[in-house]
Amino acid sequence: MTVRAVLWDVDDTLFDYRTADREGIAAHLAAEGLLAGFDGPDHALARWREGTELHWGRFAAREVTYEEHRRDRVRTFTGRDDLDDAQADAWFERYVAHYEASWALFPDFLPALEALVPSHRHAVLSNSSLLVQERKLRTLGVLDRFEAVLCAAELGVSKPEAAAFHAACDALALPPGQVAYVGDHPEIDGRGAAEAGLLSVWIDRHGEEPPGEEGDRAWRRIRSLAELPGVLGAPGAESRFGARSTFG
Repeated sequence: MTVRAVLWDVDDTLFDYRTADREGIAAHLAAEGLLAGFDGPDHALARWREGTELHWGRFAAREVTYEEHRRDRVRTFTGRDDLDDAQADAWFERYVAHYEASWALFPDFLPALEALVPSHRHAVLSNSSLLVQERKLRTLGVLDRFEAVLCAAELGVSKPEAAAFHAACDALALPPGQVAYVGDHPEIDGRGAAEAGLLSVWIDRHGEEPPGEEGDRAWRRIRSLAELPGVLGAPGAESRFGARSTFG
């Protein structure tokens, strides 16, 4: 079945979240005078990401709202359970100002998108919220490149659940077999999309060891989005980007 559309993850797929998060938390802690409480920026970043993973998991499981998960991230990171909602919100917003100052697209995204625009439709499926991701895509200058932006907070279902991927396919009025999903997480994005019936492409920018046995892996792995037009058979892809990827 011909793939007619691409669904994109956002963070660490087309947007360099890791770098923005690292630079944002370092700048925020310096401005708040809090770096002295850690064994350097890397220690602070590790603690911040531990809290993010913990509370994002609770949000994905619909145990808390998006706003509650942000407040809990602040309380966990600072060790300040006494912060009320307004104080936690203010702390997080000050961090966000530093984080947003470091926002950037990966340099391989726009060339890949331009190569695919003549042959494929494009939309976004994210485990975040529309408020966050539409603002991010607008700031980065690419919101109008997508037909639709769908997020877990509004859908009421998160990746890797098949219903999240199917909702995005429904928004495009296409069956899953005619849609590719591109994301950075091998299980949430890679396996989730494949089990939902989409062509699943895992963008592995960091050379990670994927989980499971090689024969059980349901995705196609690429190391750069420059490989994506070749994977999807876009016209002229090989002349633009070279030979097609070997999948892992």
